[in-house]
Amino acid sequence: MHPEQLSELQTRFDVIYHPSHHPVPQGWGADGERARFVLTNGGRGLNAAELAHLPNAEFVSALGAGYENLDLPAMRARNIVAVNGAGANAPTVADQGFALLLAVVRRIPEYDLACRKGVWRDALPMQPGVSGRKLGIVGLGAVGREFAKRGEGFDMQIGYRNRNRRNDLPAHYQYFDNVPALAEWADYLVVTAPGGAESFHLVNADVLRALGKHGFLVNLGRGSIVDTAALAEALRNGTIAGAGLDVYEGEPSPPAALIDLQNVVLSPHVAGRSPEAEAATLAMFLENARRYQANEPLLTPL
Repeated sequence: MHPEQLSELQTRFDVIYHPSHHPVPQGWGADGERARFVLTNGGRGLNAAELAHLPNAEFVSALGAGYENLDLPAMRARNIVAVNGAGANAPTVADQGFALLLAVVRRIPEYDLACRKGVWRDALPMQPGVSGRKLGIVGLGAVGREFAKRGEGFDMQIGYRNRNRRNDLPAHYQYFDNVPALAEWADYLVVTAPGGAESFHLVNADVLRALGKHGFLVNLGRGSIVDTAALAEALRNGTIAGAGLDVYEGEPSPPAALIDLQNVVLSPHVAGRSPEAEAATLAMFLENARRYQANEPLLTPL
């Protein structure tokens, strides 16, 4: 966390700060025994072995929307309240995702490099436009809705796959009951679904074949949702036209199977990061914690 975030937390809590990308099954000693509130994120998570070293924990929050590595059954068994930061950074994530879509469809990185080398447009491939195309969204939560709004600004047709059909959407949004059917319909397939066992390799070779040689993929959800080996093969063989990824399997290591491909645009899981998004996610944690202490309804219970 940034110093400014820590300072804000310290106005409300006695903060014990142990940043780590990896689980700490051995616990945190006396600090672990003191902790009542725990703030983590979906990628880092909190497992049952670690919870055993947090005997007084009563409230756990994932800073962002993801919570795939929080052991919710273990928390429920101890009556620990769990929340996340769903929706707080959704506009920033959608901004980044649409930038990735534009970049890969219009080959912005390749054009930029060519221009710097003095290569004129006649030597470069002509790319399709974005406006008016079919946009398929896998997971129409807060981020998915924000992405759809941006798609509407480009006069795109909107289709979506969700766990359940939503009744609070514009009438022209088209629901699909499976991902392959959505991919076959879409020109651009955008993944904003959460990670976890249920969505592991949800986008596989079959889905990529359904998306087709003119289709593009954007992943803003979790790297585990897309089968990296299948994606690399699809990009190399022209099964799909291109991909833009903010998340990928094996983070934080670079996706070795993809980095030499020109038809993929990568960013290192930064879609949710902006001053505005970080302020909003921290504010949501603080408000959830306040509501918990005041015995008021939580904003984002898990």
